[in-house]
Amino acid sequence: MPFPELIGYAAATLTTAAFVPQAWLVWRTRRADSVSLGMYSMFTLGVAFWLIYGILLGSWPMIAANSVTLLLAVFILAMKIRHG
Repeated sequence: MPFPELIGYAAATLTTAAFVPQAWLVWRTRRADSVSLGMYSMFTLGVAFWLIYGILLGSWPMIAANSVTLLLAVFILAMKIRHG
């Protein structure tokens, strides 16, 4: 595997894994009052654009990371809207 690809997968793994504790906390407590609706709305849209960009480039690290991150971000955003 080329070095840039390896760096891409490492970055994708770390940035995606960073969302797991927040998603787990929101799931476990059913509370999202400390989550900013504006920030998560913009972030979720940004991740969707990064996913589209990764698809257009054919970059598997970007596609994989942003697919998972988008799912986690949409989950947190939905919990914020539902549970405030």
